[in-house]
This record gives sequence, structure tokens and C-alpha cells, in this order.
Amino acid sequence: MPHAPEPDKDDLDAIAPPQPVFHVEQALLGALLLDPHRLSNVTGIAPDSFSTAAHAALYTAITTLPPPDPAEHAKNTKWLDRVLATGREQARGLTASYLHTLVQVCPWPSHAPAYARMVEAEHARRRLLTAAERLVHTVHDVSLPHPVQTVLAEADALAAVVDDIANHFPPRAGVLPRTTAPPPPAAPDPAEAVEEEQMLLATATAYPSDIEAVRWLLPDDLTLPLHAGLWQCLTGLARRQEPVDPVTVLWEAQQRGLLDDGSEPGAVLRMLAEPAGSVEHWGERALQRSLLATAEHTGRRIEAYAGDPANTPFQLVVGARRALADIAAARTRWQHATGATPPQQRRPAPTTRAGPPTTTAAHAARSTRATR
Repeated sequence: MPHAPEPDKDDLDAIAPPQPVFHVEQALLGALLLDPHRLSNVTGIAPDSFSTAAHAALYTAITTLPPPDPAEHAKNTKWLDRVLATGREQARGLTASYLHTLVQVCPWPSHAPAYARMVEAEHARRRLLTAAERLVHTVHDVSLPHPVQTVLAEADALAAVVDDIANHFPPRAGVLPRTTAPPPPAAPDPAEAVEEEQMLLATATAYPSDIEAVRWLLPDDLTLPLHAGLWQCLTGLARRQEPVDPVTVLWEAQQRGLLDDGSEPGAVLRMLAEPAGSVEHWGERALQRSLLATAEHTGRRIEAYAGDPANTPFQLVVGARRALADIAAARTRWQHATGATPPQQRRPAPTTRAGPPTTTAAHAARSTRATR
């Protein structure tokens, strides 16, 4: 029979030690096993508040079985035997020796309410982390027929988790997470984003009167700094009612220092001379991309906060609410964008590029809004 190799020291070192909450749960369960009457002082937690299936099964048994008579409990282990038998229905690995260990490691049974509060705090952190991960996953789900609506619904679910945590841990003013937030994500398809933004800028240059209809679009919605700056040039010229064409936009860009990064003036002129579709269509596309990026950044910020065990529930609530405010602002602009035009006035955007119309009739036909 081949000899089984002894575990290598490096293999043992690779096993992560239990987190602090594991020891807190042990202390709480030990207190309840030793003094079951203390269960009346434990609030705010349920079986799913525990980090392991064994601890959840034990807590379920403790809370569902009738409490023992204190005098009898001090003299025998009958109630503990029933707890073990009930707990093993859900966690077969439970043993009598582990219950004995739980009783032994509890420092002070009278501290059970404090232990329960710690378990509740850690469960709140895990809940927030799970909800934030779901939001990020939804942003990247390419199979969704209506990505914005689905992502916003997931953001609402995340906000509901934050509100529920706040009900149990009211936030304290000025207490922010100390975790460094991650940088904003890059566009999932940079080439597509760049092309669509170029068509937005060119179409707005050809038809500046349409810019007023997309006041909900902000420079930060565009993925490239040059594009964001050119959009500021366009909106500035339109607001001042100055002439708008590729040359005037290029001059405005120079005045704003947008060409200092080495952008070639001729390339900018060529880009601004290739309009297609409608300003509203491309603006809405840019806004959708920006909203989804905002949702992902919000989710990753909250992931970072919740993934740091040093943050208290109070800090998590404050940080999460500040992050969610960015989604709320983007949602408001999205509602303005999608609710401003009746559905019967929309039409599909052209799939090919076209030069600027040269007749009044062509301009009237071109300015009809595109289907989103």
C-alpha cells in the first residue's frame, strides 16, 4: 500500500486562518449554550447572519428548541444533546466536542448581546458586498435586452440593502470609509465608443440647433478628453449663438487649449465633417454608456468599502450612499433623455455615414429624431 505523503508545511501555511468574526460567533454560541436564557437579550441576527453552515445550524437549533430549566441545565447535558442532534440535521459534521469547545472559548457569557452586535455588523458587510458584486455583474451582462432598466433595478436593490443596514446602524455624520476607491472603469468597447462620439460631435457641428435638445448630456459622459472638450466647445458656441462649423469649433478648441496634447488640427476638421444620424440618438448612446460606467464604478467603490473589514457599518452606509448618489444623478438625466420624445416621433439611426445635407429639405429630413 503506497504511503500517503505528509502534508507539506507550505500547504498548511496556505490555509487561511479564521477571520475575527469566526471567533466572535464561537463566543456568542458558547454563551447561548452555557446560558440559554441569554437568548432573550440577543437581537438583530438570524441563522444566515453566521459565516459558516455549522454555526448557522447551531443557532437555528438553539432558537427553535424550548429553553431548558436553568437548574436542570446546570446538572446535565440533555438540552445540549438535543441541540447537537437538531444541528446535525443541517450540518452533519457537528460533534459534541465542538460544542464543548464553544463553551470553553466564550470569555464572558454576559457579553452575548455585544457578540451578537458584532455578528450583525459583519453580516451587514457581507450583504453589502454581495449586492455590490451583483450590480457590477449586471453591468457586464451582455444578454440583457434592456441593460439600463435592469442595472437601475439592481442599483435600487443595493440601495435597499444600504437602507436596511442604516436602520440597524444609523450613520454618524462625517464618518467616511478610509478605503481608497478604485479608479473609474474603461469603456468596454473603446473603439465603438470613440466612433459614436465622433459621429455625435460631427452631427452636432452640422446641426447646432439640435444641441439644445440634449442638454442632459455632459462632457464627462464622453470617454476621451478631446471629445469632452470638443463637446464643451460646441455647447459654448451654441449658447453664445455664435457661428458653428468645423472651423469655428477648431478655433474654439485652440482657445481652450485642447490641441496642446498634440491633436492634429486637420484630423479634428475631418472628424467634424462626417455627420450621421441625429444628435439626440448619439447623445443618448453616450449617456447610456456613461450611466452603465457610473453604475460599475459605484458597485466597485462599494465593493472596495465592504471588502475592507476595518470599515464599520456606519462608515459603509455613509460611503455607499455617497456612491449611489452618482447613479441617482445619472438616472435623472437618463429619464430626461428618454422621456422627452414621444415614441411615435423616433426612427432608427442610419447605419452608414453621410455628408452634411446641402438643402433645406434634406436638413428637415435629417433632423427627425432617431430611434434609440
